[in-house]
Amino acid sequence: MNRHALLSLACASASALAAGAAAPAGIAVSRAPIPPVEPNVMRTEANAPVVKEVRLETQFVVCGGGLSGICAALSAARHGVKVVLVQDRPMLGGNASSEMRMGIMGAAGDQNKEAGILEELQLKNFYYNPLRRYTLWDDVMYSAVIEEPNVTLLLNTSVDGVEMAGGRIAAVKAWNVNAYTRYVIKGKLFADCTGDGILRLSGAKFRHGRELPSEFGEDFQQGGGDGRTMGNSILLQLRKTEEDHPFHAPSWAYKFTDADFVNDAQPKEKGKSYSYKRLYPDNNNFWWIEFGGNFDTIGDANAIQLELKKIAYGVWDYMKNHPDGRCKGYDLDWIGALPGKRESVRFVGPRILNQHDVMGGGHFEDVVAYGGWTLDDHHPDAFWKHGHLSEHHRCPSPFGIPFDCLYSVNVPNLLFAGRDISVTHMALSATRVMATCATIGQAVGTAAAVSFRHGGVSPAEVRAKHIAELQATLEDDDCMLPFRWRKVSALTRAARTAPANEPLRSGVDRWTSAKTENGVWTDPGAETMVYEWDKPQKLSGARLIFDSVMKGTSKRMMKLEAEHTRVKMPAPLAKGFRIDARVNGTWKTVFVDNLNILRLRKVSFSPVEADALRLVVTETWGQSYDKPKPRAHVFAFDAL
Repeated sequence: MNRHALLSLACASASALAAGAAAPAGIAVSRAPIPPVEPNVMRTEANAPVVKEVRLETQFVVCGGGLSGICAALSAARHGVKVVLVQDRPMLGGNASSEMRMGIMGAAGDQNKEAGILEELQLKNFYYNPLRRYTLWDDVMYSAVIEEPNVTLLLNTSVDGVEMAGGRIAAVKAWNVNAYTRYVIKGKLFADCTGDGILRLSGAKFRHGRELPSEFGEDFQQGGGDGRTMGNSILLQLRKTEEDHPFHAPSWAYKFTDADFVNDAQPKEKGKSYSYKRLYPDNNNFWWIEFGGNFDTIGDANAIQLELKKIAYGVWDYMKNHPDGRCKGYDLDWIGALPGKRESVRFVGPRILNQHDVMGGGHFEDVVAYGGWTLDDHHPDAFWKHGHLSEHHRCPSPFGIPFDCLYSVNVPNLLFAGRDISVTHMALSATRVMATCATIGQAVGTAAAVSFRHGGVSPAEVRAKHIAELQATLEDDDCMLPFRWRKVSALTRAARTAPANEPLRSGVDRWTSAKTENGVWTDPGAETMVYEWDKPQKLSGARLIFDSVMKGTSKRMMKLEAEHTRVKMPAPLAKGFRIDARVNGTWKTVFVDNLNILRLRKVSFSPVEADALRLVVTETWGQSYDKPKPRAHVFAFDAL
């Protein structure tokens, strides 16, 4: 076994997130590796280089390990692609990590929550991290990546160069400051999920700033034709205490008075609202400690960070020591180490999504993801602006995002996901939130997989020749695409079943806004979800969607205030289930799982010739909705 494989196994065994909880089936734990160098030989300048030079070669290189990069890497790898994921921080998650702690927001509406890999990560977080501690959430994301054998993860590694060949990216260059290691990583396809678009080094076309309103007829713009952007934010996290303690701000913090926090009164307009600074602890969401929109949010990052620290400590000093006692009994528990960015650069693809595309609902033939946040345009003056800091324009939810916004118009093998996709400044204000970025990342990773299925064709060729395959693969992986539903398997369509089971093969894998019953309720142990065929069929697996109660994005939110309330797994989710096949007139159990924690399950079993297949839920995670007793809710059951 090579050194990398050994170290990967060591990483897998090092994860402590499952302490005190059993591991779901399929997760292996390995022992520590053999030391990679001879420990009994002293290292000197004669035998130990200061900087190591490492060359890697893979199929797909993903730059950036936020939610979009994680989802891109995992989706490609699970479809058989070899991936190197390069992340410049010591943890994954980007704005959602313990360093920044921004909320994972997405599409508005009770039944529009993003599923796919994001839902998988959030359900794992419920199971492994019921107190919703951010540092453990870091390791939930980390575990998902290192458990995937097709992904090589490089943490603390910054991309700082590219090698080009014939107008295509041939390799990225990267530097690991912790390990004093210089990497050259060759690949066939590359994805920029950094948010800041480091792969612009390839010469890829990009934009930074606000378009003139006249370019796309965007009448929601607050100015334009300039290099201004939305700003960066640093968050505070408070703790409710039993007693009150004094707070003393550092000498370099700003000093604020009531005059600094006067809000304007905006007239009410249909479909439009405003966001303000809210200086009370019960809100405890300090997104409005924002600065940098009039600067370069990349090049001036260090100066912006210092300014945000001055503001943040000054804000807490004002709140904590206010004469009205509004923060009595609260302590400052945490302050962000690194600002979270809303906007920096945007690549240019064959299509630039704009305000009117969003407001029209995004009806695209190449739809591969969706959004549903408001057009939420933060003013570049940010914190220093008196009155409202942000204008919200309500838009359709969900609205479609096309594949043509996710690959470069002039670098043939460059994809992108996250806040640097091909959109206008105005459209970005709706697509930049992290749940939307995660779905875009999964689309990009799946596109890479489709590319390699067809010999490594370019993203443009995927769009021209294989877009239907990309869309079907995403839907099979539990990614909802607006204005269409998944096609169930041929075996499932050919089967007979009871009328009550028909929702299981409708292709609608969630509740809908019409509240139509798209699933089946079942008592634990009931043997009623059965498919039958006139003659035996060769069966080797099943695709299942269990109800994980995705109503509203707040159900998955991390806690902004440290507390001790434990979150529970979704009650109607199947905890235990089995699959039986009828072979020669006798039912035979072909698959069992007594500890399921996921919504989407694709299970395999030894092929059998059977004329019937049934799903039996044996246990749920609790009592659900208004049901008088524990019952499971199942959206999909496909025979494979």
